[in-house]
Amino acid sequence: MPKAWYQLKWVQVCFHFIFWIIIFSLPYLLRQVYGKNNDPENNGFFYLGNLTGLLWTGTFYLNAYLLFPLLIQRKKYAWYGIIVLALYMFIIWVHGILFVHLVPNHQFYFLLGAAFNAPAYFLAIASSTIFQLIREKIESNKREQEKNEENLKTELSFLRSQISPHFIFNVLNNIVALARLKSDQLEPTVIKLSSLMQYMLYETNEERVLLKTETEYLKSYIDLQQQRFGNKVTIHAQINAADSFHEIEPMLLIPFVENAFKHGVVFMDNPEINIQLTTKDNRLYFTVRNKFNPRQQEVKDKASGIGLANVKRRLNLLYKDQHTIRINTIQELNNEYWFEVSLQLNLH
Repeated sequence: MPKAWYQLKWVQVCFHFIFWIIIFSLPYLLRQVYGKNNDPENNGFFYLGNLTGLLWTGTFYLNAYLLFPLLIQRKKYAWYGIIVLALYMFIIWVHGILFVHLVPNHQFYFLLGAAFNAPAYFLAIASSTIFQLIREKIESNKREQEKNEENLKTELSFLRSQISPHFIFNVLNNIVALARLKSDQLEPTVIKLSSLMQYMLYETNEERVLLKTETEYLKSYIDLQQQRFGNKVTIHAQINAADSFHEIEPMLLIPFVENAFKHGVVFMDNPEINIQLTTKDNRLYFTVRNKFNPRQQEVKDKASGIGLANVKRRLNLLYKDQHTIRINTIQELNNEYWFEVSLQLNLH
């Protein structure tokens, strides 16, 4: 997953560099406006301020990258408090030495120096702690996002693989029968099955495939089913994907067709399946209808529930608020029952 611009290392380094340049420039700018540049005492305070600023900078990074991860994250709060106070005493001692050397005409008082520098010191501690907390939160969110994306990929890979293996077995049995009969249909059948297997093995690893590729796979699947059932099943398929440059989630459409063949053929005297696919204005319209026996509806609902639930899950994961799916049971005037699934999908 590509990093956001603010997560790039060089951006973070530049941000820190610019921040401290601004901080250390303030005393110089104030000195130019209000200070007496030729006054030795004023120069001494100026240099003292800059060197003390380096101490606060060191405090910031020492707390952020050493004390925080070693003590705060391990919940050693007592030790953290002791070390922070000890570090403060040490910095005041160093500040006193600098004060004596840079401003020799003034006497240094430890308690007064401690009180004077307390706001800056604890501001450095607090700001570095907040900085590290924000940094940890960003890293935690990043890890969680990566985990969710990995889980999503795993789930999608699993859902894509749910096409029934029984179809492959049935086609292989059909190929065996054609071989025994030395039928001319053997070679095209093997070629179609080979293209199907190639698509299932390789193309499904991609996040998106061309709509044209998906519909070609769909046509091959329907052709093999037509060859398998012959005149036992009436199949009407109109697949017109004019917008071939669009991309789609692989293996997204096949479960609807597979469901129709799986449950629209058994227990039917005159099975019929209608499949329509068109595209218009960057939108896909896909409808699959099959006759069914209402006496077998309960069995059908249990059997087809998993397949349709899987495809609904994939649609919600990948096309949330970009699709409409309707599932209807229709009784016509001649008492024929139809199971219809209609999908409208925004194309990318």
